[in-house]
Amino acid sequence: MKPWQVNAALVLALLVLLILSLSQGSTPVPWTTTLSSLSGSAAAWLGLPPADATLRAIVLELRLPRVLLAMMVGASLSMVGALLQTVTRNDLADPFLFGLSSGAAAGAVLVISFTGDWLGVWTLPAAAFAGGLLASFSVLMLVQRSVGHGAERIVIAGLAISFLFGALTHALVFAGDQRAAHSVLFWSLGGLGLASWDTLPLALFGLVALCFFVALRHRDLDALLAGDDTAHSLGVRPQQLRHQVFLLAACATACCVALTGVIGFLGLMVPHLARRGIGMLHAPLLPTAALLGATLLLCSDLLARTLLSPQELPVGIVTAGLGAAFVVHLLLRRGAEVSQSR
Repeated sequence: MKPWQVNAALVLALLVLLILSLSQGSTPVPWTTTLSSLSGSAAAWLGLPPADATLRAIVLELRLPRVLLAMMVGASLSMVGALLQTVTRNDLADPFLFGLSSGAAAGAVLVISFTGDWLGVWTLPAAAFAGGLLASFSVLMLVQRSVGHGAERIVIAGLAISFLFGALTHALVFAGDQRAAHSVLFWSLGGLGLASWDTLPLALFGLVALCFFVALRHRDLDALLAGDDTAHSLGVRPQQLRHQVFLLAACATACCVALTGVIGFLGLMVPHLARRGIGMLHAPLLPTAALLGATLLLCSDLLARTLLSPQELPVGIVTAGLGAAFVVHLLLRRGAEVSQSR
């Protein structure tokens, strides 16, 4: 299939999932009511029945921000994963390999267990965002002070910082208010419960920054695929580009984790799936990865809300299950390819 055909199919799937996500939940909403709520004053012109005020509030004030947040976070994490896999030349790179989520988790747990809502609704996002940026700067400082500045150094430094902030998070949970342990657990497993019209701009900021960077630098990223020497010959500075991508990835990941907690494996899984249908070039790859990531997270959230309804399952559990199955499949497929080549 051509890239535009793949993207058109993903957009169609995304629209179907959007209507299902707005209609399904602990309080089922007829799809006609959902469409009427979305249409507003045009509902009568479209021949749709008037929406009940309560159901309309459920659709527009509770579920629509959640759906939009799922789409933006899924798209952002998938694009970040694709960028990190390119600049590190590591097929298993994703936003959570480099300590970005661990730092954000430490900041959020510190707020939940100790300080309380000193900034109102923005307290948790602000703390998680600061923690994610602190982790990213720690990784870059560690890389700068080590011998050699190659892509493998970023991976090693990221793992070290990830374990460090992970240990700090567990220590904060152990030493903090035990009454907040349930909130910490649900947040660390990932969820979209913080979705609201007030917090959506933070997720949108991360996604727009990624799109703007890709639009400007996609040719430089393509050059990096051929190796550092080739990139140098084409006028690209690989190490500078890696640092720029890493800081951008840290910012975008912090925006996501600050609102949803730790949602793993999307950044690892989606770029591989997108490359199979689109190829390696970043201009067509990253929009497809964004659409696929938005579709997968929206589908995962729908499953999380309906599998144990009326109880909500953390969406991170669903994505972790899908991601683990994908990694097993990836390893088995590569093992089979190696056996055939011998």
